[in-house]
Amino acid sequence: MANQTSFDAFSVWKDLYNQTESAFRDSIQSTLEQPAFAESLGNIQKQYLQYQGVVNGMTESYLKTLNIPTRDEIASLAKLVINTESKIIDLEDQLEHIGDRSENNAKEIKLLKSSVGKLDKKLDTIIELLSKQPNETIQKATVVNAATPQKTATKTQSTTTVKPSSQAKK
Repeated sequence: MANQTSFDAFSVWKDLYNQTESAFRDSIQSTLEQPAFAESLGNIQKQYLQYQGVVNGMTESYLKTLNIPTRDEIASLAKLVINTESKIIDLEDQLEHIGDRSENNAKEIKLLKSSVGKLDKKLDTIIELLSKQPNETIQKATVVNAATPQKTATKTQSTTTVKPSSQAKK
C-alpha cells in the first residue's frame, strides 16, 4: 500500500498540450512562409474590397432612391454648418466692435455739440458787444493802425475802411 502510484491528470494534459502546440506551430509556420499563402491572402483581401465597394454602391443607390442623405452628404452638410457658425461668430465680434465704436462716436459727438454750443454763446456775446459799440471799436482800430508800421497799417486801414462802409449800409 505504501507503493501506490497515483494518476496525475495534470501532467498528462500538459504533455498532450505541448505535443499538439508544437505540431500546430510547425504547421502554421510552414504555411505562413509559403508564397502561395500570401498570394491567396491578397486575393481574399481584393475580393473583400470589391464586395465592400459593391455593397457601398448599392447602399448609396438605395438611399438615393428613398431620398435619404448618404454619409458623405451629411458630412458635407456638417462642414457647411460649422463654417456658417464660425462666420456668424466673426460677424458677432465685428458687430460688438462696431457697437463699441458707435458708443465712443456718440460720446464724441455729444462733446463736440457742447463745445460748439459754448463757442456759439461766446460768438453771440462778441457780436452783441460789437454791435453795441461799433464806433468805439473803429476809433480804437484807427489808433492801433497809427501806432503800427506801414505794412501792417495798410492792411488794417483797408479793413478799417470796410467797416464804416458796412455800417453806412445799416
